[in-house]
Amino acid sequence: MSHIPACLNPTEEDIQLLLSAKAHLGAQNVDTHMLPYVYQRRDDGINIINVVKTWEKLVLAARVIVAIEDPQDVCVISSRSFGQRAVLKYGIHTGAQGLAGRFTPGNFTNYITRKFKEPRLIVVADPREDSQAIREASYVNIPVIAFCNTDSPLEHVDIAIPLNNSSKHAIGLGFWLLAREVLRLRGTLSRK
Repeated sequence: MSHIPACLNPTEEDIQLLLSAKAHLGAQNVDTHMLPYVYQRRDDGINIINVVKTWEKLVLAARVIVAIEDPQDVCVISSRSFGQRAVLKYGIHTGAQGLAGRFTPGNFTNYITRKFKEPRLIVVADPREDSQAIREASYVNIPVIAFCNTDSPLEHVDIAIPLNNSSKHAIGLGFWLLAREVLRLRGTLSRK
């Protein structure tokens, strides 16, 4: 944990939450770009995600989100059904724009549409399911933060948070930890 300041280190409770939500269980396949985040492979073929690296990436993502002055310039997207509630809750608590459900093509590139948005950063629950949003963000140079499983493609993803994004508990916990860390870094929530 030498990459982050001591005050940002995880508590024992944070690690227990990640383990109990099974956020450390990856898929059977591994993308080559996700290999540094894999701790080891179990006998049944499931890859175990390194929880320390998950925490480091969560803190890095929170620091990037806090660096944006207006919280409305952050767009949080999930087209998967079990990530939609987490996205909306994250948007309510941090002030970000939550897009739950189908991402309409042209939201970031076609200024004629009613739902046209110009965010400065997008956070995605699954890079495979939300590939349209990531592709459009790459067209207009918007940075992307994504919760990635071991088999997730990392094209056009700037910050990959290694997490089991196929579990509703893990993805909900991931957004909760990210929101809590953002609020702590903004100073609206104390660390105690």
